[in-house]
Amino acid sequence: MSFAARQARLRVMTLAESYARRFGSDENTWPIRVPREPLSLEHLVREALPEDHSRFDVRSLRGRTLLNFAWDAGGEWELWTMTLPSGLKLFCDAGADETRILASGGRHASDDTDRLFLTLLAESGGERFGIEMSGGAPTAIRTAVEDREQLVDFFLHLFEVTGAEASVRAQLDHAGVALEPGPAGADFRETVASWLDMAAS
Repeated sequence: MSFAARQARLRVMTLAESYARRFGSDENTWPIRVPREPLSLEHLVREALPEDHSRFDVRSLRGRTLLNFAWDAGGEWELWTMTLPSGLKLFCDAGADETRILASGGRHASDDTDRLFLTLLAESGGERFGIEMSGGAPTAIRTAVEDREQLVDFFLHLFEVTGAEASVRAQLDHAGVALEPGPAGADFRETVASWLDMAAS
């Protein structure tokens, strides 16, 4: 990365931090802090680099990718983190049309903060962070989360909240995956676990 590119990146990150200081939190989300509405990174780049924004690659801000969803019918969604020079972690998402800052996770935030963010995201279907997660279950996923049980819990809550159960079962049926009956109340969790094995392969 050239010196000019590094300077441009620093200007964008500095402005992002100034916005992040205004994010709010409550006892249920701390240390996660959330803006009143998702903050467009494209708009932030235009503000930070009024004359050079068209040459700035927003992807240069990306750090760790937490989740990447893709659908056979087209479309992709990615959840990733950006770590600012101060150590403040930002949670961002990217879809077809826009890249947004959804929340901050504190300075030098740990994997526990990632876990809390993902839990809040799934249990609210994205609503807590000003987004709507819809479109049925993705057909392929990539993730940096290594804890399989955490992933099963995440998708279980997400699919139940967003009403995606039928699309999960339809994918497994289309792939010829037979599901064995389990204890009462455990059926859909086992279904999600089987779907995860298929979608993440």
